[in-house]
Amino acid sequence: MANETTINEIAQQIQNILLERGQMMATAESLTGGLVASHIVDIPGSSAVLVGGIVAYQNEVKEHLLGVPHQILEEKGAVSAETVKAMAEGARQKFGCEWAIATSGIAGPGGAEPGKPVGTVWMAVANSLQNEAFCKIFAGNRNQVREKTVYSVLSRLLFLLNNQKSTCTSEH
Repeated sequence: MANETTINEIAQQIQNILLERGQMMATAESLTGGLVASHIVDIPGSSAVLVGGIVAYQNEVKEHLLGVPHQILEEKGAVSAETVKAMAEGARQKFGCEWAIATSGIAGPGGAEPGKPVGTVWMAVANSLQNEAFCKIFAGNRNQVREKTVYSVLSRLLFLLNNQKSTCTSEH
């Protein structure tokens, strides 16, 4: 993959920042099926920053393991801002960590819905201060959509880590 080195560099930077802050992260993945966690554990020492992850491919798993409200899944669908935000917060709470990311989307080749073409992916990054969801529509085959999702959500996590002070700051 063309982004492989870049994804690993991003994962290394995420690990360095989390280690420096003494914080940990978790994942809640649907369409990526564990790829985000896999890229994190590719980096030696990842056990110091990754608590765990839940692959929640079916709505029942999103609901029962991650606490996504049934009403959200019914009204908004699995591929929605509301669902990934609930998945991320559910993972954060379940694993008792500061950061969590979530992914849900339509990797294709089938599964498109009105307003949600193949390649539509919702992602969320949550911590104790915020929970941000964002959507992208990726071109490419199933694997390309999944890899682009990993790159995008890890890039967003890194951006937020770099642009948000830790919850405890000391003043001199």
